[in-house]
Amino acid sequence: MARRHCFADGHAPSPPLSEPGGNALRAFVVRTGKKFNAQLKWAYPRRYIDGIFDHQDSQGGGGTITNGDTQWMTAGSGLLHIEAPPEQLVMSGGLFHGLQLWVNLPARDKMMAPRYQDIRSGSVQLLTSPDGGALLRVIAGELDGHEGPGITHTPITMVHATLAPGAEVTLPWREDFNGLAYVMAGRGSVGAERRPVHLGQTAVFGAGGSLTVRADEKQDAHTPDLEVVLLGGQPIREPMAHYGPFVMNTKDELMQAFEDFQKGRLGTVPAVHGMSEAGPEA
Repeated sequence: MARRHCFADGHAPSPPLSEPGGNALRAFVVRTGKKFNAQLKWAYPRRYIDGIFDHQDSQGGGGTITNGDTQWMTAGSGLLHIEAPPEQLVMSGGLFHGLQLWVNLPARDKMMAPRYQDIRSGSVQLLTSPDGGALLRVIAGELDGHEGPGITHTPITMVHATLAPGAEVTLPWREDFNGLAYVMAGRGSVGAERRPVHLGQTAVFGAGGSLTVRADEKQDAHTPDLEVVLLGGQPIREPMAHYGPFVMNTKDELMQAFEDFQKGRLGTVPAVHGMSEAGPEA
């Protein structure tokens, strides 16, 4: 198996990562424990970690994101959407923590019909490392033979990993995928050489068949574990033109998208959950 190297801050490739051995992961069911909110929208994904959010779009999709749930929206040929915290959270106040991702669609799928996936927490694939030190939530794609529920249009893998202090996990990774690790909380290291990473930093891995993440022995008092999003996919390698919320392949297509929006061809968002197109109602 080819091994995956890690690049950090423009440095040269690191030494190779160790290979995973045998069945490195096992599936299991969690009935209690740490709770997470999530929203993932194909073309412009957003994953919510803490807090509650309402979502509505012009195709009739939407709902309330609760602990552990995922909302996955395919923008396709275009739609309007609105997102806002529920009125009770606005009134009471509270913590909100989220991660937004933009994932491009291949040209052949740019004009597909918009689609909405409502993925509840019970359908996300849960895995653990053999020693129990790492909890892995497979949201989309496949990891060591275990598939997540998210339907994608190009091969990708998205995993939310929680590592206890001192825990280390080496995961098999498709050699034709790129790969990165984004730190949502805590501190740790990546690669066999243990390059340090912490909150808000991203590690980009080079070519290879595995990747390694490790949590520091000591974490911050308010962050007991290392929380990492692991992402990878088969590169599309197509021209890309983007501006504002629109992502197309050419400038002409981009101008057409703006015209469609300005002429109301993307529809309207019905007012629900105390929301209007202008945002939360007073």
